[in-house]
Amino acid sequence: MSDPSAAEGVRQRNLARLLRLVHLEGPLSRARLTEATGLNRSTIADLVGELVREGLVVERAPDPSRRVGRPSPVVVADARVMAIAANPEVDALTIAAVGLDRGIPVRERIELDHLLSPDETARLIAERIEAWRTGDLAGARIVGVGLAVPGLVRAADGLVRNAPHLRWADAPVRDLVADATGLPTVAGNDATLGAIAEHLFGAAAGFDDVVYLNGGASGIGGGLIVHGQPLLGAGGYTGEFGQNRPGIASAADRRADDGVLEDEVSRARLLAAVGLHSADEPALAAAVAAAGPTAAEEVARQRRILSTALANAVNALNPSIVVLGGFLATIAAVDVPGLGAMVQEQTMSATSEELLIRVASLAEDRLLIGAAEAAFAELLRDPGGAARS
Repeated sequence: MSDPSAAEGVRQRNLARLLRLVHLEGPLSRARLTEATGLNRSTIADLVGELVREGLVVERAPDPSRRVGRPSPVVVADARVMAIAANPEVDALTIAAVGLDRGIPVRERIELDHLLSPDETARLIAERIEAWRTGDLAGARIVGVGLAVPGLVRAADGLVRNAPHLRWADAPVRDLVADATGLPTVAGNDATLGAIAEHLFGAAAGFDDVVYLNGGASGIGGGLIVHGQPLLGAGGYTGEFGQNRPGIASAADRRADDGVLEDEVSRARLLAAVGLHSADEPALAAAVAAAGPTAAEEVARQRRILSTALANAVNALNPSIVVLGGFLATIAAVDVPGLGAMVQEQTMSATSEELLIRVASLAEDRLLIGAAEAAFAELLRDPGGAARS
């Protein structure tokens, strides 16, 4: 006798497989889903029908250019299913709505002249969601909020143990946002979430061993992908590359006595070199590209120190690819092959012989996409249960 609960479990896992496929890969025909899952056509049709009824996917007419065989409808993640993603920083709060189809229909950067508190963060996010519900997101279905926090976030409960540049300590910002918005909320380290986004959708797609470094207003953080999975550590605190002591070959390159990496390779120093007080990532990149000799020397100095930090990471972790985001992408993009050569000069030859160094391809959306991915996790794991709730 068959076990109804076991059969339902299999069905739910298959629903999750299909939803995750169209979320990660984009529009897929029923025929392609059949091929990818090994399920038969009638089962695929039934599962897709359920996802359509739950409002998670939509079906489109088949591609008219396809003339061979029976046309197969195309299955697409429903763009109306949204997660709200937020990245609090020392100079701004960036908030966006990210669709299950990976679109970003609305995004806002709120410039600040003071440090955000956890309570203010929760209030601002709730206010934007309320305003968007009657405007840009009218008719959207918001499933949760993801927070990309520049600090140590405890994996067990989302407590921000320490975000030093924001001056947050043991801050329950996840719970504050959940209470303010009435939405399920998750929090994670910004660089870890950026690593996940670049691994799934960006420069590290297709690579299973990744080192990601993110340079932001709060310093330098990192994320690790090992054998295709995020490496979080015992408490969730891996990747704090910015707190390592950098090797500096020339005393003339040192700017901070006994400083850590993020004291030397610094967005604030880069802004000062180009004569700016504040700027988003595109504006800073443009200013660096147009700057004169003084800024060029500061970029070169930071690249030398960064290359040593990357060499240490490569020697220790032997990744297939290193991805650089934020202002680190800006200084790397000046000459990516040149940076790669400096790294290789400081590594064991075997650890870097096939190493790739790339800038983050998701640009300034990477942290938001990673935060949204965390917010979508429960829906993608159990589409039926999450949809019912």
